Amino acid sequence: MIALSDYLVFSGLLFSIAVAGIFLNRKNVILLLMCIELMLLAVNVNFIAFSHFLDDMAGQVFVFFILTVAAAEAAIGLAILVVLFRKRRTINVEDLDALKG
Repeated sequence: MIALSDYLVFSGLLFSIAVAGIFLNRKNVILLLMCIELMLLAVNVNFIAFSHFLDDMAGQVFVFFILTVAAAEAAIGLAILVVLFRKRRTINVEDLDALKG
């Protein structure tokens, strides 16, 4: 049987990789969105692990809401990226610093 500490270490590693990805790669917006999704996945692993070990379904139900928000965030983020790419012909963060209405 897998212990709770194993899940927490795995989740911590996922979260650390995501934070490192955000700080190391600040040029590509798609990779930034992927790192944010990886952070949400790490939090979901924590919710599922604690829900399982405490025999409480509230954590697992909460994960469904997080996944719904994450899917909407990914869809809206990619739609914004498509519009930006059509207008500016780039998705580099450094080139998108002058966002005026």
